[in-house]
Amino acid sequence: MSTWLVTGGAGYIGAHIVRAFVAQGLDVVVVDDLSSGHASFVPDGVPFVRTTILDTDALTAAMREHSVAGVVHLAGFKYAGVSVQRPLHTYEQNVAGTASVLAAMAEAGVGSLVFSSSAAVYGTPDVAQVTEATPTTPESPYGESKLIGEWLLRDQARATADADAPLRHTSLRYFNVVGSGDESVVDTSPHNLFPLALDAVAAGRTPKVFGDDYDTPDGSCVRDYVHVADVAAAHVAAARALEAGRTLEPAYNLGSGDGVSVKQIMAAVAEVTGVDFTPEIAPRRPGDPARIVASGELAARDLDWQMRHDLTQMVASDWAARRHLT
Repeated sequence: MSTWLVTGGAGYIGAHIVRAFVAQGLDVVVVDDLSSGHASFVPDGVPFVRTTILDTDALTAAMREHSVAGVVHLAGFKYAGVSVQRPLHTYEQNVAGTASVLAAMAEAGVGSLVFSSSAAVYGTPDVAQVTEATPTTPESPYGESKLIGEWLLRDQARATADADAPLRHTSLRYFNVVGSGDESVVDTSPHNLFPLALDAVAAGRTPKVFGDDYDTPDGSCVRDYVHVADVAAAHVAAARALEAGRTLEPAYNLGSGDGVSVKQIMAAVAEVTGVDFTPEIAPRRPGDPARIVASGELAARDLDWQMRHDLTQMVASDWAARRHLT
């Protein structure tokens, strides 16, 4: 049985992906530097290699030691707003890091890669619903770094077309991943909306809405919010497809097709927690587009992508996990 290596597998999304692999009887090994992940998120029995993805030799050794057949690459710096203040760090982690992963794969003879990209590659699209054909015009170093990552995959696939282990790949573009599929794993990001809102409510503080003067129905940003367990399932489906030799698209949107606003999220938080509040309106954050809503039709066709959780279930699962861990 082949083994898949998950970079960033001790993080919130990565840990759910690892669990999804394990649940389907697939062997997996985790690589993470714990800069934002947690060793406790790695399930018992799953090999864990603590190293940065910038260490190509360590990655190569891990791939060889565990007879890795494919990589799910999530490790990176993911905060769009903060990337505006830290562009060099963002490019180092996301561009140089991805190049290092690809170099290690080539050295170890590993040919399959599922890349965690982002809907941030689209910037602020001028269409009601983003498709994979929508022009990519990122507006933050984070979005730019993810798009460059996709280019690296494309170019490496061309360069290795005649190699013993030609690179076969796909990129999954998604934006706000929320909820919990396992009460032992929760989003601990200091920047994401769900942790900020739910932690504020739990502490008796008022959650914030960053900007209410956007060109959207209620003035707050509109996004795709997708449940982490659904996102994890799509990564496993992509890995299985590559392993089976199926031809996949270069990129897939994991989108809801409609999206919800930040203020709608706040209303759901109040409903689930039972805490009635009026959110504080804070200034806009740099790098935040007004609206990004993506079609998931291609992913539904090829990766069994489905929105299996509604907004209330997303909030409720996150709230339950937070209460469990405290």
